[in-house]
Amino acid sequence: MTHPLPHTTRQPTSDFTRRVVSTLLASASLCAIVALPAQVQADTYPSKPITLVVPNPPGGLLDTSARLLSDPLARALGQSVVVDNKPGGSGNLAYSLVARSPKDGYTVLVSYSGYHIANPILMDKLPWELKDLTPVGLITVATNVIAVHPSVPANNLKDFIAWVKQNPGKVNYASQGNGSVSHIGTEIFKQQTGIEMTHVPYKGSGQAIQDVLAGQVQVFISTPPSVMGHVLSGKLKALAVTGKTRHPQLPQVPTASEAGLPGFELESWVALYVAAGTPKEVVQKLSQEVKRSMESPDTKQRADAAGVEVRYLTPENTTKLLERDTASWAKAIKAGNIKFD
Repeated sequence: MTHPLPHTTRQPTSDFTRRVVSTLLASASLCAIVALPAQVQADTYPSKPITLVVPNPPGGLLDTSARLLSDPLARALGQSVVVDNKPGGSGNLAYSLVARSPKDGYTVLVSYSGYHIANPILMDKLPWELKDLTPVGLITVATNVIAVHPSVPANNLKDFIAWVKQNPGKVNYASQGNGSVSHIGTEIFKQQTGIEMTHVPYKGSGQAIQDVLAGQVQVFISTPPSVMGHVLSGKLKALAVTGKTRHPQLPQVPTASEAGLPGFELESWVALYVAAGTPKEVVQKLSQEVKRSMESPDTKQRADAAGVEVRYLTPENTTKLLERDTASWAKAIKAGNIKFD
């Protein structure tokens, strides 16, 4: 005769099950506790002012872009947004400050494509690494203007190239600093045209433009915010713009391709970064508000007046843009054996 198993023989299985369930519940609670700070931070972000750190002095594309964003972003987030200019070390002072800042989304780098691409290529030792920063998104893009002092005896790009060839070593060009877009871009311009000019680096566009206006430096390839007002007033001559199309604020100025230099295109872009390790929820919230702020009609109108194009990209697409431009710049830098002066 077969007897049923005593009730106590099922107890171990029941105890085991209870222990498993208890362990899973405890683990879930722990995970919730671990995840809670990031979620709480995202829900309450921002609870204090945000600082936009600009690696250049006031004036120029970087500063203009930061100030286009600061007011509408402050209104959107309900907190003050302060622009803090931290020039020095070819942008590295500002980069280091943000890379080492608390991972909370309150210290934001207004990043320039020239620094972000060229510095890691051209500098053996940096006080920061790309992995130290997390993208928030692209905010603006600007074509560049090939501008010269009125004393230059050329009114178009073709005649300018011929004049420089007739005066080897006598023509100086300004840049916003070693490794900037104006530096690398002008070197690429030299490669494509076969001309020789001497590089005079400055700490930002503000100082550079003063010497170009004074005639101490003859040439400056820079973004519209730096030169457009001086071109419109006749203090500088614009020979070409470096975009695919003419600039809406300078319709009389041809593109480089139209002026006889096909294939020469040079864009400068500005993106926002925070310290790596900033909670993803905070980055996403900030990125969404940046997009809304930059794409408002008022911001776009002010950007157009400043000669800047609003072009938002997500954090992921900003990374893709960086990877694409890094590859093309690295090729040009190697071909020209470009080094820091």
